[in-house]
Amino acid sequence: MLENQEQEELTTVRVQDPRLQNEGSWNSYVDYKIFLHTNSKAFTAKTSCVRRRYREFVWLRKQLQKNAGLVPVPELPGKSTFFAGSTDEFVEKRRQGLQQFLEKVVQNVVLLSDSQLHLFLQSQLSVPEIEACVRGQSPLTVTDAILRYAMSNCGWVQEEDARATLAAGAELYGSGAGPGSPPLRSCPTPPSRWSDFGMEDNHSDSRDSPAKPPETD
Repeated sequence: MLENQEQEELTTVRVQDPRLQNEGSWNSYVDYKIFLHTNSKAFTAKTSCVRRRYREFVWLRKQLQKNAGLVPVPELPGKSTFFAGSTDEFVEKRRQGLQQFLEKVVQNVVLLSDSQLHLFLQSQLSVPEIEACVRGQSPLTVTDAILRYAMSNCGWVQEEDARATLAAGAELYGSGAGPGSPPLRSCPTPPSRWSDFGMEDNHSDSRDSPAKPPETD
């Protein structure tokens, strides 16, 4: 009887490898690698790896909440202008919080039906590009965008250990980083202020924005 049951669907999602981008400029920020491995039919690509910054997570949560109606959306780790402790501690706490957020999101069937979530996790499209794609204002469909990225060298997770499979996913599912997670790679020494630390983030969405003087909060 058990032999006739369908294979259990599992999804491993990990947030790791924080990196400082645009180091030395006022547009510096930290982004994180999101590694996903799944056998779920809900996902177009079964393995993917993208990099996203905190502010993109904030956008994603707002979009999920807007489309989910009364379904609660998990919370994100908060922003703080004043942080007591080292920068490394802050980044590690944020990494853990972002991973817990995504782990809860991918377990929710309502949230999992949102195309914006799939483009966030399985393509490197910017926020405006994701919005355009979902509205049908892009030459690519959601599936096309994901498959194109998956077939590119950066889309496949070449740097991941082959052991990060669904077996590891069973251990990590519904938990934090978990004992099966690889060690967190060191993050470059940051400048005195990172834009994503503030209570408000008014920088341009472009990752290639030119440097500009600090904004006043």
